Amino acid sequence: MTASPFLSFRDIMSIDTNIQNFQADVIDASMDTLVLVDFWAEWCGPCKALGPILESLEAEYNGRFKLVKVNTETEQQIAQHFQIRSIPTVYAFVNGQPADQFQGALPEGQLREFINRLLPNPAEAEFERAVAALNQGDQPGALELAKSTVALDPAHDSARLLIAQLELGAGDPGAAQGQIDLLSEQAKANPQVAELAAKIAEAVDATKVPPPPALLERIAANGADLAARLELAEHFIEHKMWPEALAQLIEIVATDREFQEDIGRRRMVEVFKLAAGQPALVSEWRRKLGAVLNVV
Repeated sequence: MTASPFLSFRDIMSIDTNIQNFQADVIDASMDTLVLVDFWAEWCGPCKALGPILESLEAEYNGRFKLVKVNTETEQQIAQHFQIRSIPTVYAFVNGQPADQFQGALPEGQLREFINRLLPNPAEAEFERAVAALNQGDQPGALELAKSTVALDPAHDSARLLIAQLELGAGDPGAAQGQIDLLSEQAKANPQVAELAAKIAEAVDATKVPPPPALLERIAANGADLAARLELAEHFIEHKMWPEALAQLIEIVATDREFQEDIGRRRMVEVFKLAAGQPALVSEWRRKLGAVLNVV
């Protein structure tokens, strides 16, 4: 079999370091990524059990941490500096400093916990990118990055607050309200957040355009006037009044699935996409639609 001409990640996996290279291999490298230093020796049975697991995890994590091995028999100066008295011992380095350590051959599950606890939160890194984009004046970019943040961590209140403010500034108070609704109770209790929520609620109310009285009169006179309900739903959709639109459409679904080739259900699905910025609202109305479909 011909060897591949391309260098794979596995080709640059764990390395053995020495006193001359320790600064570059460990201290400097840990400024960019988590570095695990495995102190081991050839004669150490537990070391031989732990090493392959660490190497396998390094491959699996695909560059999110770096594994460096120190042979305590040949690199006694490094071992003495870190006061290694039992092996295997593993040190974790973050930002040029030892951040944690353990001794012995831990099982894989505990190794994962140890590593995950020290790895940076990918959602937090995404949010930092969002803030950086905002500081550079790139509000659309900041919005997309903030949305990526909550996709990674739905409980990220700071990202939701940023989305709410950006959506409000972009003229979509409904989407901003959707983010406020999903904040934690602790965040909602903050006076500044409450002030923002009130501002957003006021903006939502301001966007509501009263429906044509003639449509309301037709529906009041005949609740089965599905054409009037559809026209009213379209009015609400035009003004991004999603709950009001969905309320009319679900009445159409419940009354007659065959009306205009199931227009009620099809239009509801379209509204779900339009209201994607309000996931709690969409989820609620999806459940309601499901219940109606199961009945009819």
